[in-house]
Amino acid sequence: MSSGGPTQPSPYTPPPAPQGQPQYAQPQAYPQQQPQQGHPQQQPQQGHPQQQAHAPQQYSAQQYAQSNYTPAAFAQCPGYASVLAQPTPYSPPAPAAPSPAQGLPALPPARRGGRIALFSLFGFLGLLLLALIAYFGLFLGPLASIIGLVLALVPLAIVFFVVRMIDRWEPEPKSLVFFAVAWGAIAAVGLTLLVDIGLTMLLGLRGEVSGAVVQAPIVEELWKGVGVFLIFLIARRSFDGPVDGVVYGALVGAGFAFTENIQYFAVSLIEGGGGQLTVTFILRAVMSPFAHAMFTSLTGLAIGLAARRHASTGTALGFGVLGMLGAMILHALWNGSSFVNFFLLYFVLQVPLFIGFILGIIALRREESRLTKARLGDYAAAGWFTPEEVTMLATPAGRKTGLAWAAQLRGDRRPLMREFIKDATMLACVRQRAITGRDPMAPADEQALLARTRAARAGLLAY
Repeated sequence: MSSGGPTQPSPYTPPPAPQGQPQYAQPQAYPQQQPQQGHPQQQPQQGHPQQQAHAPQQYSAQQYAQSNYTPAAFAQCPGYASVLAQPTPYSPPAPAAPSPAQGLPALPPARRGGRIALFSLFGFLGLLLLALIAYFGLFLGPLASIIGLVLALVPLAIVFFVVRMIDRWEPEPKSLVFFAVAWGAIAAVGLTLLVDIGLTMLLGLRGEVSGAVVQAPIVEELWKGVGVFLIFLIARRSFDGPVDGVVYGALVGAGFAFTENIQYFAVSLIEGGGGQLTVTFILRAVMSPFAHAMFTSLTGLAIGLAARRHASTGTALGFGVLGMLGAMILHALWNGSSFVNFFLLYFVLQVPLFIGFILGIIALRREESRLTKARLGDYAAAGWFTPEEVTMLATPAGRKTGLAWAAQLRGDRRPLMREFIKDATMLACVRQRAITGRDPMAPADEQALLARTRAARAGLLAY
């Protein structure tokens, strides 16, 4: 089909014949190679001009170079944008992707019964919280209650910071930490108020001294101790030593002191204004923020000692009662000091008790360090750790050195080092539970933690 314009040369058009030779409109064939000389069938025959006229004409290389002729073998090749875009003779296929690598194993979950019990207790705490909010709003007023709440956060933050410092060796599950504080702040206070109202209805008003020195220590430490014992029942795998008991007991006591301080601060503001509120704040928030935490930690310490000895539930309850009696005695002494010479008893009795409490915590942490080092030494003997790694993981100085070394690695690998330390410490606790035979899930925990510690070490040493 013609479009009316000049015709374009076809790639199959043979080159023009030289001047003086005849033009052929369309030759019959174009040989791909020169005929071999001397072959009888390909030699042109002389004396037959008719055959020569119809024989395919041979063209020279110069004629091909001056023409637009493209051989048929290359006429259908597609065009490419550049030389680099042309395909290679062989393009190997991309290697098949391997199956996804198995991630770090998760620790076996807690017992289903324990989770259900914990969720049920949280629901119970929610109902009590609504009742406490109504109580404070009705009897103290919204403004005084809010001011008391803000001021009560100060001693709570102080105690919580110190308790978390104790808990850094083997951090407890966040859900149990929250439950311990919530039990002390809501359940222990609410149940104490219910008992106080019930006793008032049965026995009438009681004297201030008997209420503060006898009733308050017994009732308050009873309900706080119940919270610590509940944690032992629903989370025995996380409550496996005296340090754990001190931590849970102190958190329950801190929660109780928080709600009690709201009430004391609000009443002081209503009755005496800013001056009386300041005095109350200094006495309760500055001079004695650890009082309730120290009392209830005795109950937790006793239960923790029973847990370390693989005690039964009944034996742990008996230990808890003994610890609770000690907490009640200390509580009674503290409340009784306000009716005699408070400052004298404070410096003669309370300050030495607090110093003894701190020294006891230090001794317990050293014991935890010794036990962790011994249990990790079992794995070092089996080839899982080196002796230097055991020292780094099981001593405070070693952990500090390890974190400083991890900070110098590419990308600041301190978070990975903290996970390494945490998993190794848990591994030592699991080993201790396996030795005592009180945890049927210890083998599964052990395998998961061994895999996690190996992966953490590999990540720390990777370039």
